[in-house]
Amino acid sequence: MKRTFLGSLVVMISLAGCTSYYKVADPTTGRVYYTTELKQRGSGASTLKDARTGDTVTVQNSDVQKINKEEFESGKNTAPAPSPSKTAT
Repeated sequence: MKRTFLGSLVVMISLAGCTSYYKVADPTTGRVYYTTELKQRGSGASTLKDARTGDTVTVQNSDVQKINKEEFESGKNTAPAPSPSKTAT
């Protein structure tokens, strides 16, 4: 009984450190997303859960970078850059 418990505990501890952190940029809009949940699709598209809002987002042209936890925490806690406004000409 103790062996099963200890084995389970070791597995849980080793899995706790296996999170990957990503910074996903959309070059079309200039928006940047931070996530730990990323699914890359064909032709550069990515679906992710945005760490700032919790929304599921699909980015058609994505630039994905694997980052460390510190950069992830810093990035997800900063306000996103404002979208460029359209001016009348």
